[in-house]
Amino acid sequence: MKRNMLFLRSFMILVLSCIAIKINLCFPNILSSLKILPIDGHFNFEQLHHAAKDFGNRYSFLPLAVLHPNSVSDIATTVKHIWQMGPGSDLTVAARGHGHSLQGQAQAHGGIVINMKSLQGLKMQFHIGNLAYVDVSGGELWINILREGLKHGLAPKSWTDYLHLTVGGTLSNAGISGQAFRHGPQISNVHQLEVVTGKGEVVTCSEKQNSDLFHGVLGGLGQFGIITRARISLEPAPEMVKWIRVLYTDFATFTRDQEEIISGESTFDYVEGFVIINRTGLLNNWRSSFNPQDPVQASKFKSDGRTLFCLELAKYFNRDETAVVNREIHSSLSQLNHIPSTLFVSEVPYIEFLDRVHISEIKLRSKGLWEVPHPWLNLLVPGSKIQIFAQQVFGNILTDTSNGPILIYPVNKSKWDNRTSVVTPDEDVFYLVAFLSSAVPSSTGTDGLDHILIQNKRILEFCEIARLGVKQYLPHYSTQGEWKAHFGSRWEVFVRRKSSYDPLAILAPGQRIFQKAVPYSQ
Repeated sequence: MKRNMLFLRSFMILVLSCIAIKINLCFPNILSSLKILPIDGHFNFEQLHHAAKDFGNRYSFLPLAVLHPNSVSDIATTVKHIWQMGPGSDLTVAARGHGHSLQGQAQAHGGIVINMKSLQGLKMQFHIGNLAYVDVSGGELWINILREGLKHGLAPKSWTDYLHLTVGGTLSNAGISGQAFRHGPQISNVHQLEVVTGKGEVVTCSEKQNSDLFHGVLGGLGQFGIITRARISLEPAPEMVKWIRVLYTDFATFTRDQEEIISGESTFDYVEGFVIINRTGLLNNWRSSFNPQDPVQASKFKSDGRTLFCLELAKYFNRDETAVVNREIHSSLSQLNHIPSTLFVSEVPYIEFLDRVHISEIKLRSKGLWEVPHPWLNLLVPGSKIQIFAQQVFGNILTDTSNGPILIYPVNKSKWDNRTSVVTPDEDVFYLVAFLSSAVPSSTGTDGLDHILIQNKRILEFCEIARLGVKQYLPHYSTQGEWKAHFGSRWEVFVRRKSSYDPLAILAPGQRIFQKAVPYSQ
């Protein structure tokens, strides 16, 4: 018996040794294999901490290496190399733009992070004509597109509030700002993409060519491919902006005016709004460098602990149109129901208006207040439920807005393409409500991270219990079951696209939707 047991143990050791030898023969040292890849750029294996940080400042996962590509081919070669390793390899790949993710979405624990800003394979190419567009790298910043476009008298139609983000980053989500009611999000203003799939294939796609991949990648959270090039729709750029703010005390009146503005041929080119709860000053808002026409009047107006709602509008114009534009604005404002004494108007260059958040970023960085935790919560709320939402959230859950701005404004669903991967409420009008909180490090008070996260949880729980049909924008979930609930009936399409374009779940592991080598469930 002992002899048989000894033989069996020796046999098992021999088998396991053979397996180990086979693995070593089939899969050479991963680092060595990356170092000999035929690429124009380079890998960094040592200075990795920057790739383990993001704007959210809450998650930090060190990668194995950072790729600094000089061409699209570098990205494709790297992804294909990992694809060819098969499911036995744990290596994953995350594309990192400007690092503005909130919860580690652009990180790859023990994997490869691709520094998209170093991609130099494509310079901006402007096509001037009736249907103007620009071809740009997926790693290009929107602010750079604006600056170059203005040299041609052109600019993209749809923006985000903050322009120091990459094209690939915003198109992987949606890209929303105050122009979305008219032009839709940024993903509704793209003609063509070049994508590196999870198999390392470089694919050009559009509505007419490889359309399933095209629509899947737009708003696809990086799950089906890395955007390496995009063709962005352009329009003539204005010279100036009339920047207007008016205040309301009644939420129903505020939203009724907002929805009226976006319902037809509006005078205005931009519509947003924000909430002020228990604030003594109204203009202390890091999102803007807004200066009222009458700062004395503005400084005297206090909220006195009331909840106020600010409607923010913009009208684009050229200097020779000033008189006509002033009449149009006066006519449109006369139809609104705001507090008459709270009309604040500023006139600024177009680029200054669009880049307004960056001006505040510089100020906050100088005070050490930018690189702090940002437990943001972005929600898309059905228009029919916005009153119920506001009554509970602004009336009971939140006691002040001192931790950061709360944006709230409506958009038209007709301007969104339901073939893309982004998920929105199933109503003609829905609202973006964005809680843009900043936490004070080490604080245990109301300005601390724990307190803000508890508030966020309470808001989400209320939405769930009240069955408001709310969807997260820039979504974050912990389990695949939660992701299935988020996508609803569109989950099967999402899984099918994953199986087609990234079957090993190599791409964007930080989204925590799929795990490598774990089967997807329908």
